[in-house]
Amino acid sequence: MLSDKLIKMIIEKRSPIVVGLDPRLENLPSEITRKHFLKYGETFKAAAESILEFNKGIIDAVCDLVPAVKPQIAFYEQYGLEGMWAYQQTCAYAKTKGLIVVADVKRGDIGSTSKAYSIAHLGKTKIGNSYHSAFEADFATVNPYLGDDCMKEFMEEVKTFDKGLFILVKTSNKTSGQIQDLQIDDEKVYEKVAALVSAWNETLCGEMGYSQIGAVVGATYPDELDRLRTKMPKAIFLVPGYGAQGGSANDVVGAFNSDGLGALVNSSRGIIFAFENTEMNYMEAAKLATIEMKNAINDALEKVGKKYW
Repeated sequence: MLSDKLIKMIIEKRSPIVVGLDPRLENLPSEITRKHFLKYGETFKAAAESILEFNKGIIDAVCDLVPAVKPQIAFYEQYGLEGMWAYQQTCAYAKTKGLIVVADVKRGDIGSTSKAYSIAHLGKTKIGNSYHSAFEADFATVNPYLGDDCMKEFMEEVKTFDKGLFILVKTSNKTSGQIQDLQIDDEKVYEKVAALVSAWNETLCGEMGYSQIGAVVGATYPDELDRLRTKMPKAIFLVPGYGAQGGSANDVVGAFNSDGLGALVNSSRGIIFAFENTEMNYMEAAKLATIEMKNAINDALEKVGKKYW
């Protein structure tokens, strides 16, 4: 199962880290963008080629250090069809390097619309009598606020193609509490969502004890991480908010179970743009930042008795 594969890769690489591939054209190394601007002009094509070259360099730099990457689709959509080509090629290239791909797409709808999202990002699209993968992803992030009508449409692809979901439970942004912290009866909204996730993942659990149905819980809310960990013991947590958003290694330890497993901590800007204000090239800087993050998290886990290696 995919969940077993991910947990085993985390142990093998001693790295509960996913690198967020959130390219910002204005922050890419000038030698990359200049080359493509000269060839294609200031066009979507130039932007897409620049992004893809940059992403391939990041993937090459970190593929031996982490189990997964997480491209955020909005950073590609803004460049139109060429941007989506760069997204598709980025996902495919990461797969050739043996990495698990988390499609950060935050989809969520009902009926046939939700089904189409699921097919696009996790399944295969039927064209005549042939089937084709639109995008090469393993997990997709999903907004659960339309309830079972949304989730059941994703479950067929999850089961058929051995895929996974990370469901938004408690997000890392500052205003997440406006809705997610609302009290209903004796629970907050995010706790009720956690109960749904726990029910959804009960039937899809691998030999390592973790489910294909995971949860997004932000590093910027460490107290909530602790509580939600007990409510969703079989869920793998995707943990945004580390680094640039303020979350630290000590903040994320609550995302891990007592076995030291069960969480995948994301860093985007802190790794892919680590070269800024240094003399290193972007690949060297990304590698060093990844190693430093890995060591910091592993040290924090060891201090609280959650050593997994």
